[in-house]
Amino acid sequence: MKRGSTLFLKLAIFVIGTPVLAFCIFMIPVIARNVREGISGWDYVILGILLIMYGSAIPFYMALYQAFQLLSYIDKNQAFSELSVIALKKIKNCAITISGMYVIGLPLFYIFAELDDAPGVIIIGMMLVFAPMVIAVFAAVLQRLLQEAIHIKSENDLTV
Repeated sequence: MKRGSTLFLKLAIFVIGTPVLAFCIFMIPVIARNVREGISGWDYVILGILLIMYGSAIPFYMALYQAFQLLSYIDKNQAFSELSVIALKKIKNCAITISGMYVIGLPLFYIFAELDDAPGVIIIGMMLVFAPMVIAVFAAVLQRLLQEAIHIKSENDLTV
């Protein structure tokens, strides 16, 4: 496969990762500083949500790295290999980890929504749970399909 065909997807990985990194470096400390200076009663809720955001950045970047590796395997004509299956499994596990972290944090979103009288915050919290779960299911399906394709390929190689 030509290397340029995955170049766009590799670029997209960097475009996805850059705003999250900027948010973690620049915005979360500003929000934490504002919480420390002002709002009473919400401190533990907002700081808990910020802690979950920081914590979820680690598996997020691990998944992005695995996606980059998967594209590199495609460039090297190793798309139908166990390395690709392992990369998809790691992406699935990272997505499940992110979703699980936000499931644990959903009570904090509920408390924040009650204190601020903004029920839309709960919907945002639920989106943060379901978006990684969709990615995990998609990665699991691709992993299963890739395993089946590898199995069929190995059977065809043995019959020749």
